[in-house]
Amino acid sequence: MQEAYVALGANLGDREASLRNALGRLAAEPDIEMLGISPAYETAPIGYTDQPSFLNMVVRVGTGLQPIELLRRLLAIEREMGRVRDIRWGPRNIDLDLLLVGDTRLDTPELTLPHPRMGERAFVLVPLRDVWPENVDFPWARELAEMSLEQEGISQWADWASELELGQ
Repeated sequence: MQEAYVALGANLGDREASLRNALGRLAAEPDIEMLGISPAYETAPIGYTDQPSFLNMVVRVGTGLQPIELLRRLLAIEREMGRVRDIRWGPRNIDLDLLLVGDTRLDTPELTLPHPRMGERAFVLVPLRDVWPENVDFPWARELAEMSLEQEGISQWADWASELELGQ
């Protein structure tokens, strides 16, 4: 079993319901154990900015799945929830991004690990820091310290971790 980190985001429809739905689907996967859930943060869009604000969060999971299989499960959840991909960085009802799987380094057409742009994005680094194990140095601490969260347009929305049962 290895740890993996998954970023979740939504900015269409009932964003909170979409994140909760995705969390439930992840927790129901037989080879995925939820280990940590960050608070949800409201964040300004980047790239394509003519769209509503996002709710973003990160979950820490334990899994025996290989990274490609874990990615495929995440993409299946997106499809089941009606995700449509038509504008890069555009609006979406749900987005599940695989950020890290253990210390795996991978660069294939299907998957790059660690996620290639995560160190540039407060909407990933802030919730990732929230679920990062306390006894392990956070490798993006400098990048996060250099970001102005106000300028990045990020603020805490809600914390549901206490509502959900987590594995230890």
